[in-house]
Amino acid sequence: MPTLNKAEIEKILQTTMNNPDLYLSAFTHRSYLNENRSFHLPHNERLEFLGDAVLELAATEYLYRNYPHPEGELTNFRSALVNYKMLSEIARRLGFEKFLLMSKGEAKDTGRARQVILANCIEAVIGAMYMDSGYQACTNFIGREILVELPKIIEGETYLDPKSRLQELVQEKSGITPTYGVVSESGPDHNKTFVVAAFVGNDEVGRGEGPSKQEAEIAAAENALNNNKF
Repeated sequence: MPTLNKAEIEKILQTTMNNPDLYLSAFTHRSYLNENRSFHLPHNERLEFLGDAVLELAATEYLYRNYPHPEGELTNFRSALVNYKMLSEIARRLGFEKFLLMSKGEAKDTGRARQVILANCIEAVIGAMYMDSGYQACTNFIGREILVELPKIIEGETYLDPKSRLQELVQEKSGITPTYGVVSESGPDHNKTFVVAAFVGNDEVGRGEGPSKQEAEIAAAENALNNNKF
């Protein structure tokens, strides 16, 4: 039966685990139960639901108290802080990946799907911590490991998504609004990959792919920003 290294988790989270099963559940992906039906704990989605709310409240309260910006900017700051890419980077930095319980198939995937699993896991861990030790323990962890990323986000203006940044830059230069078009799509309906090109007028300035048109558009805008061809 899988167990967590209690001392190692406590060191990472800097909190005492009163109920280790909560944390073991937080590291358990739904797919693991498909291959281990006798496992005694539920997967982490309910804890993720709880942790997402705790994280959002803690981030919102911190932003409100420390940043006198308009609501729209605060919303952008928060979105950049708690999106799946940022959370997955933090989860990797903390070493959460080695604790994940997943199916053999999921364990082989190292792309976007793994990022989402890691992001969900860190939210589930926050949910477990809330149930185990209360809100203050969560805010201590969130402040130390997640909110610490805010200055970098604000200084680098990464709170503006690539499409918004590209639009601002292109409109400053030429007064034109970039457009996007699907170049190709492949794969079954439940697992499609879209390739999208970004255009300024008739000129293609970037190209990207993703599991949805929206994410492919964001990748194309990011590619255009990196290429600086506009």
